[in-house]
Amino acid sequence: MEPEHDITYEELCEKGTEQLKAAGVTEAQLDARLLLESVCGTDHNTLLVHGDRIVSAEEAEAYQKKISARAHRIPLAYITGSQEFMGLTFKVSDQVLIPNQDTETLVEEGLKLLHDGMRFMDLCTGSGCIALSLLHYTNDTTATATDISPEALEIAVQNAQQLKMADRVRFEKTDLFPEKAEKEEKVRADLIISNPPYIPTEVIDTLAPEVKDHEPRLALDGRTDGLDFYRRMIAEAPEWLYESGWLLMEIGYDQGESVSALMKKKGFHEVQVVQDLGGRDRVVLGCWF
Repeated sequence: MEPEHDITYEELCEKGTEQLKAAGVTEAQLDARLLLESVCGTDHNTLLVHGDRIVSAEEAEAYQKKISARAHRIPLAYITGSQEFMGLTFKVSDQVLIPNQDTETLVEEGLKLLHDGMRFMDLCTGSGCIALSLLHYTNDTTATATDISPEALEIAVQNAQQLKMADRVRFEKTDLFPEKAEKEEKVRADLIISNPPYIPTEVIDTLAPEVKDHEPRLALDGRTDGLDFYRRMIAEAPEWLYESGWLLMEIGYDQGESVSALMKKKGFHEVQVVQDLGGRDRVVLGCWF
């Protein structure tokens, strides 16, 4: 059946907004607009200046499919296939965590310590957003980035190629640190950085549907108390760091004191807790002398 009348860009966006509001999506208006832009290849100005543009039947159908997916609480980035982070665009899928603005605090702290020609490691790299951002904003640096998920590493490799960083990073499928062979070659790092799984297992099911139902549990689950990966990284990092090398880790808002204590007990110096823009503890870092 033919529609009663052609639908405009603005009308379709309003219709999508109402559907997302009814589904309980927090930022319904923003998400509806961004999904329409992804379908039509437009930008924010289109809604402001060309809201009376007639949308084709094909565009309207494609938009409805994306709105339906978002109404089922599939994260926006998984629907569009990309996410902005540190001023760069990263490909994402449901095999990797969606790069989060709060994690930019971790990268910014890393940039303060990373100098030209240095080598670093990014553990639990996921989409590669941390390692590739650090490489992009520094000169002559190189990285080893690890993840236990082969699917995540596929996405990271694609991002490295897209950002023209493939010649400066080596990806390895492993559980945290590189395999023993590399350690025996005395390949060390000036800096180790990581956004590891840190949510206590029992807390995951209390999170928003976008997270608990769609983001990879492997990248979320920090085991019983959420500190499992910190214990492992802090214990092993000194074997991989040069003298005066740094270890930086993203943490949950209530983990600053616990992770700091673990680092100090191991013998790290200048241990600090850094807050994100929202005033929450976000990063713990320390230097290995």
